[in-house]
Amino acid sequence: MKKLRFGVIGTGSVVREIYRHLYFASRYSGLIDVVAACDVRPESLDWFCEEYRIPVERRFTDYRRLLDGVELDAVAVNTPDSFHRAPVCAALEAGVDVVVPKPTAASVVDAHAMIETARRHGRYLGVDFHKRSDPVVIEAAARHRSGRYGTLQVGVFSMLDKLMVADPNHEPRFFASSDFAERNSPVSFLTSHMADTFIAITGLYPVSVQAVGYRQKLRSLSPIASQGYDLVDTTMVCENGATVHMTSGWILPNTANCITVQSGRLLYTDAAVDLWKEWYGYHEIAPDGINDRNVLFLNFAPDGKVGGFGITNPGTIIERVVAHRSGEPVAEAALSPVASGLLTTLVCECAHESLAAGGESADGVVSGSVVDARAHLERRLGRDVAASYYDKPT
Repeated sequence: MKKLRFGVIGTGSVVREIYRHLYFASRYSGLIDVVAACDVRPESLDWFCEEYRIPVERRFTDYRRLLDGVELDAVAVNTPDSFHRAPVCAALEAGVDVVVPKPTAASVVDAHAMIETARRHGRYLGVDFHKRSDPVVIEAAARHRSGRYGTLQVGVFSMLDKLMVADPNHEPRFFASSDFAERNSPVSFLTSHMADTFIAITGLYPVSVQAVGYRQKLRSLSPIASQGYDLVDTTMVCENGATVHMTSGWILPNTANCITVQSGRLLYTDAAVDLWKEWYGYHEIAPDGINDRNVLFLNFAPDGKVGGFGITNPGTIIERVVAHRSGEPVAEAALSPVASGLLTTLVCECAHESLAAGGESADGVVSGSVVDARAHLERRLGRDVAASYYDKPT
């Protein structure tokens, strides 16, 4: 089988932590040939290209030159969320299929533009919400939709990172920029996972969104302080009246036993369901500390192959690109409001709008207003376009 000629736009932390394993050391690596790379930061670009032997003439600091100068079948766009739209749309317009990490975009306007460009040019756009392939989520979705639990009433989710993830003073710095937490709130970085997980399990659409944000820990850091949010609690009311609370942030002490601690509980009329329970199945007491390793997310086999749902989900997208380029009609299914992640982007944008319209209710605490989700979508995209996303087929 002919490999996909694959370009990588953005070679930063998400590539270092996850995608390099997908590209070069997974069961999906045989489907692609990484022939070119691009990053605006020469040090990041050189690291990636030297590590994986990308020739100098195929290293770019401008994605447009990459698309113009190299014949490609697909690209991975790993830029920050707010910079997804331009390279994604440019690639789709050039006849190139696209894989992009969650969230789809920072705004519903950008997400819609990406979806419409893919539709207009008949290309595949796949968004990697890797928790969709978490076996816990797959099982919960199947059991929820079987009706065995009755009617969903309340969901409570949390996803918390160690402080080191957002601390610009930590060495080595987890993210390259010192203002990461100011430009990327816990909503876009973590609540997006929980919102998408909830929607993937239940299929429920948001009716309203309200957020409360806390700016207390990051602003106290020294010598570099941050004005970003430590923690955000987002409440989403769904079409059936169910309420889901999603708390996310990067406030766990660095002594925490896992870099990310997550939990989820769904309460029904006839059942209560707990997801994850902060335990991932591999407990390690080692010289560098006590750690719980999420081996379901990433696991490393003795033969060097890397697996786990963090690899399976984007790998499945690559398989769908192969199928699409072979003539199978798979592209349109990826553009639904759930599959494309547009609803998740909507929830996150409404949470940010809630905070922006809110006021300080205590020192460092911003209490947001209630945002009507469909009305927000109508304001951004127009009533007819919003209806095309929001009105479920009968």
